[in-house]
Amino acid sequence: MPVFTRFSRSPQPGIPGAEAETERDEREEALAEEVGTPGPGSGSRLARLRAWSTRHPRAARALRLTTTTAAAVLVLGALLLPNTLPAVEPDRFARIPAEAVVGAVVMLVLPRRPRLVAAVLYGLGLTALTTVNLLDMGFNEYLGRGFNAALDWDLLPDAQAYVEDTLGGGVATAAAVGAVVLVLVVAAVMVAATIRLADVLARHRPRATKGALLAGTAWVTCSALGLTLFGGPIASERGAGALRVHAQRTVESLRDEAAFVKQAKADTFGNTPPGQLLPDLRGKDVIFTFIESYGRSAVEDPVMAPGVDRTLDTSTEALAKAGFRARSGWLTSATYGGSSWLGHSTTMSGLWIDNQRRYRTVTAGDHLTLTKAFQKTGAWDTVGVMPGVQKGWPEEKWYGLDKLYDAFDLGYRGPKFSWSTMPDQYALEAFQRRVHGKKRDKPLMSFVILTSSHQPWAPLPEMVGWDELGDGSVFDAVQKAGKKASDVITDTTKSRQEYGRSIQYSVTSLTQWLERYGTDDTVLVFLGDHQPIARVSGNRASRDVPVSIVAKDPKILDKVAGWKWTEGLKPDRDAPVWKMSAFRDRFLTAFGSTPHASGG
Repeated sequence: MPVFTRFSRSPQPGIPGAEAETERDEREEALAEEVGTPGPGSGSRLARLRAWSTRHPRAARALRLTTTTAAAVLVLGALLLPNTLPAVEPDRFARIPAEAVVGAVVMLVLPRRPRLVAAVLYGLGLTALTTVNLLDMGFNEYLGRGFNAALDWDLLPDAQAYVEDTLGGGVATAAAVGAVVLVLVVAAVMVAATIRLADVLARHRPRATKGALLAGTAWVTCSALGLTLFGGPIASERGAGALRVHAQRTVESLRDEAAFVKQAKADTFGNTPPGQLLPDLRGKDVIFTFIESYGRSAVEDPVMAPGVDRTLDTSTEALAKAGFRARSGWLTSATYGGSSWLGHSTTMSGLWIDNQRRYRTVTAGDHLTLTKAFQKTGAWDTVGVMPGVQKGWPEEKWYGLDKLYDAFDLGYRGPKFSWSTMPDQYALEAFQRRVHGKKRDKPLMSFVILTSSHQPWAPLPEMVGWDELGDGSVFDAVQKAGKKASDVITDTTKSRQEYGRSIQYSVTSLTQWLERYGTDDTVLVFLGDHQPIARVSGNRASRDVPVSIVAKDPKILDKVAGWKWTEGLKPDRDAPVWKMSAFRDRFLTAFGSTPHASGG
């Protein structure tokens, strides 16, 4: 707050005219703030401002009114801002925020210097509130949940990496810098706005006091009577409520971590001897495959479903001609819109892993994964095929994989398709050449993660002749002819259409591979890791994903007959729905494993 040296006598409390002189001081300081921070020549600037205001009273009044109105709109907007994009409607701002009434009262009772400090802190509080609301919008849009300050900071580098892979390094850097600049700008603007309003309240204390009293009375009355407007309460405490929710979310996350550590130590099959694990699958080549973003919306949404359903029906018929039968149901994923590794680990571990801290906790331990159960028997070779992995992946040991084939181990020399390092068709053919098609002493358990249906679904690969795949260079022309990610990612309709096409491509690649290379001893389990983002699946979409088991040997499907799954690759709407964490134990039990618990 600017301070000016005055040569007139300082007003004393209780002396007539003291209050008027104090208000005059504050008016002069407010005028000075409109000019700038005082320094050499500040007196002359103040004099010039007074002269300009005298010559142009209407313009000066309009400037003051505009500045004050803008400050009030910013503060009220920040206090009433929702935390989801669909909720940002004009009627959401037709409320009386309790935080504004309390703030006005505080500014009215404080003397000048403490008032300045309070105004700055209030502005910084509004900055924090706006920031978490914007983060909530982003997380709700992409992950179907709000931002968690205790868990989600680690995801921000992943978000930047996704933008870099999708739109380029320059855009990713600009986005990161822009986000930091945006927060700083919001802080500066909010602090300036609260200081401005605090000064206006102080200069018009009698009228402001009456206004605050009226607003407070109105708020209490509306709250007591439960009065609503546009479907919401007139008396709002949105700002305080949002910060309270985030604080509670953080505390609950810390408590959850301690409880989950104990939960992860308990394992129904933790002490099962190797000979009693999966006896009914001995001699079978078992493949667990996740299709990126393959969610229930792909099968049921009116935009995406027609094409995907045709693909599922056609693939079911083609597999039947090759001797394969299928059963399908639904699993409720632990994640939504992204963080695929949470879906993978939940399915394989039998634990509900819905956040990064749980993931780190469980992967640092020895909880038995379904894939590791195969390794533990000693009856299978175990491999992972993960074209999306481009750096060290210590989870390989936790999953029980003897060998991991990542993006650099599959011999691909073609172009990337946005985030996806290679088309699914190529990844599967490389899996066949390097792993599945080779002779071995033991059957094979494979853990395959397909990536072509990863957002932003542009450009998309297309099926080529299996004998034409080579080193992947054949996809150069396909990639160049494809749609630009920037054109699709900003258009909801195009995103939904291209998402549907990507699922069709991934399912076709996988089922054609099975027709081409599957044997009497092949057992394929494939499923989605999560639903696509809300912009594609809808704001109220479930977290369900399809899951299918495919085999030639009728005994395999007889083992799961009690699951009541739908015949074919397309699960019925009313097919059974399990939590994803239930799959491991059901699968182990169905194929003869004997429970021997550990921990707990």
